Amino acid sequence: MRSLLMVSAGVAMLGLTAPAAAQNMPAPMHMMPHDGTLLTVVAEGRTTRTPDLATIRAGVTTQAATAAEALAQNSARMERVLAALRRAGVAERDIQTASIQLNPQYRYQENEPPVITGYQAVNMVSVRFRDVAKSGSILDVLVREGANNINGPSLSLDDPAAALDEARRDAVARAAARAQLYASAAGLSVDRIVSISETMEGAGPQPPMMVSARAQSESADTAIVPGEQDVTVTLTFRFLLK
Repeated sequence: MRSLLMVSAGVAMLGLTAPAAAQNMPAPMHMMPHDGTLLTVVAEGRTTRTPDLATIRAGVTTQAATAAEALAQNSARMERVLAALRRAGVAERDIQTASIQLNPQYRYQENEPPVITGYQAVNMVSVRFRDVAKSGSILDVLVREGANNINGPSLSLDDPAAALDEARRDAVARAAARAQLYASAAGLSVDRIVSISETMEGAGPQPPMMVSARAQSESADTAIVPGEQDVTVTLTFRFLLK
């Protein structure tokens, strides 16, 4: 006789017969054990790391009467911004053009067609800072050199692999302990793991902070505090209890 025991978010379902198990959790028959009780456990593994990578979008917005003039002004100011990044030690591989836009500006009056009054040019670059502690002071330099459009930073891990593996080990330990608890409560023992599946959740960058050009220009030294970032992995286990 085979039965199914499911545990998810601390809720247990006991006493399902084999036909009910097949109806609620379909699986190929060759993958199902011949006897025993199936226990499904969903466990979240967690660890923390201090972010070591900051990413910002910085750029220049200019306006002029003609498209050519708007682009020329924008290009000149953007060269100053890029030169400031290079002087600050940002590597070429960490600077990437994010977007370039040229948009006409209109004047609207009632019962009259729109009239073009000028053009707006926008040039944005994505910049990665591998020394998070220095990113605040570099932001101040960028504003002094003409950057008036800043979005960020987004803080993340440059190489999350080791942290993810640590979270996986934590999830395995939590699932095994929970399986032992339910097996003991049911008068059974854990025979083996039947299957494992994974869902990653918290390894990506944190939401960016919005930094305005005015706030930056009034600050002597913008402080970027990395704090800690959770790295989480959710694993789903199926244990065979006997």
